[in-house]
Amino acid sequence: MTGREIVRRTLTFERPERIAMSLPPPYPNDFCSAGVGEDPRRPEGSWAQVDEARWERVDEWGNTWARIEGITKGEVARGVLEDWDRIDEIELPDYSLASRYEAARNAFGACADAFRLGWLPGFPFSIARKMRRMDNFLADVLAEPERVRRLLAMVEAQLHHAVRRLAEAGADGVMFCEDWGTQDRLLVSPRVWREVFAPGFRRLCATARECRVFVLMHSCGYIREVMVDLIAAGIACFQFDQPALYGIETLGRDFAGRVTFWCPVDIQTTLQTRDTARIAAEAREMIDRLGRGGGFIAGCYGSNEALGLDPRYQDTACRAFVQHGAPALRPQASGRLTSS
Repeated sequence: MTGREIVRRTLTFERPERIAMSLPPPYPNDFCSAGVGEDPRRPEGSWAQVDEARWERVDEWGNTWARIEGITKGEVARGVLEDWDRIDEIELPDYSLASRYEAARNAFGACADAFRLGWLPGFPFSIARKMRRMDNFLADVLAEPERVRRLLAMVEAQLHHAVRRLAEAGADGVMFCEDWGTQDRLLVSPRVWREVFAPGFRRLCATARECRVFVLMHSCGYIREVMVDLIAAGIACFQFDQPALYGIETLGRDFAGRVTFWCPVDIQTTLQTRDTARIAAEAREMIDRLGRGGGFIAGCYGSNEALGLDPRYQDTACRAFVQHGAPALRPQASGRLTSS
């Protein structure tokens, strides 16, 4: 069974022969990923030094990012839409351009046996909030709801193009990152989320459904209050780096068999213990509680440096995922995998 079939069966709960995985070598990775290329009219700007310590760049949406060299990765310093009265003047990048998807088409064509994942630049909230800056945008949601809806609709229109174009390029699924939670709640009330943001989720997922592609969502923080809404809208998979925030037993009880979870061992708590027995136990628990005939993808966080961890702790998790979720593949002391 190819990785592509394993992931598809995982998302549809059709009993794949092993769990799906997105692990570093020498472990299995069932995915091939590609994103959207640059708009030739609005290329992403490079970082430029503006004073002794500060660097800036302008993204394709027109937002100015700033960072302190060697200290931060950058954040939006000035959104393109500082004044709502200028909303008719802003020029958005064009996601309908076929040329922006040639690299994705080539990448997907070269990996027929892997699940082909097309990356979106975000969903409407994650893009619009940068255009106004997060602090302003959250206030706008309550103070300027109609203007917020208009901006969301403008962004959404471009994302419909992106979903269709990625599907045409050969994507099996599309994925986006949109952080909706703090440690214990949504960034907005569930009522406001359902009134202002849920309709866009439903429409974009409907476009994906028409194109016969799955929709996968990454979010940081606690979004339990709207997970049922997201599943109903059409989200097939939640990528959570902090599954213990919800309680793995709770996720299994409430959602196993309804949606797929794509997770590493929890990066905020369990990995930080550096307790290899506990790390391996959580890997096994996620398979047992979430992966009932599908429904679980084993992940690995992309930067051990960002976590402040020696790579051996995530390697412990990877070995446990393979040993418990893919018994036909046996990790060896050398790091190689053998098939039984």
